[in-house]
Amino acid sequence: MANPSPAGRTPIHEIRAFNRFYTNLIGALDYSRHLYVPYTLTESRVLYELAQAPHTDAADLRAELSLDAGYLSRLLAKFERAGLVERAPSVPDPRRQRITLTARGRDAADLLDERSRESVGSLVADVPAAERERLAAAMRTVREILTDATGRSGRTGRRRAHVLLREPGAGDLGWIVQRNAAVYAAEFGWNADYEGLVSRIVADFAQDHDPHLERVWIAELDGRPVGCVMCVRDEAPGTARLRLLLVDADARGLGIGDQLIDACVEFARGVGYRELVLWTNDVLEAARTLYQRHGFVLAAEKPHRSFGADLVGQDWRLPLAHEPVRG
Repeated sequence: MANPSPAGRTPIHEIRAFNRFYTNLIGALDYSRHLYVPYTLTESRVLYELAQAPHTDAADLRAELSLDAGYLSRLLAKFERAGLVERAPSVPDPRRQRITLTARGRDAADLLDERSRESVGSLVADVPAAERERLAAAMRTVREILTDATGRSGRTGRRRAHVLLREPGAGDLGWIVQRNAAVYAAEFGWNADYEGLVSRIVADFAQDHDPHLERVWIAELDGRPVGCVMCVRDEAPGTARLRLLLVDADARGLGIGDQLIDACVEFARGVGYRELVLWTNDVLEAARTLYQRHGFVLAAEKPHRSFGADLVGQDWRLPLAHEPVRG
């Protein structure tokens, strides 16, 4: 049977044609390529997902990737034998299994991520700069339409949020400043003094930070940034400071704030900080509820006038494992 003419091609024909084009373009069918070696495409994707959060339950990983339970169990057992992951009962629910990357596993994930970035970079290197945003917008449109139709898992039904925690890319630090200023002005009436404070915090991180001991996370929902948090060294020895936790109003209620705090706490604990501290204000009730839920304890509070408002500043603290910080 002859292929239909371009004018008569259905969405099914176009999607299948695009799949053939794109898999050939990126070499997905050629496992001799260095991109995934020595891992399969599925193994590489599992390592990638595990690297996006400090800890992941096996059941959540299975649902996220729509993998067969037995297949995922065998894959994780292989990773465990290779020293890439550790498995233990989940703290909130011991019936579930928590998967954590080891240092070796994170190195492997970082290498795969670097290869992927280089591969995509070379893919678009010859695309004119003016066309790159059009290309990115077209890809976002494909994701959004298919997500609306099928949901994250690929099954027809209600749309599900796909939240990704990642390191900041080009422009993301500026986004942190802009969104903090806009959100706090809109919700609490804070003036430009707050934007100045956030600008200094972000600039200090950008100009001088230790990537082994300090990190920033961007929460991405359906391909766009909707939240952030920062973990930096405090002046007190062995102490880390959580800063600039933010979730956009239209992305609240999805557990993003919890995920950001989890990432910060687990990172601080993992590198050996003894305590995690933060400063906030009493008017930020939703944030304070999050901090309490994660074990932070109010240590002190003091009235002050800042950002054009009368506020009560609060210091919160969370004890961590008593291990020396690796510097």
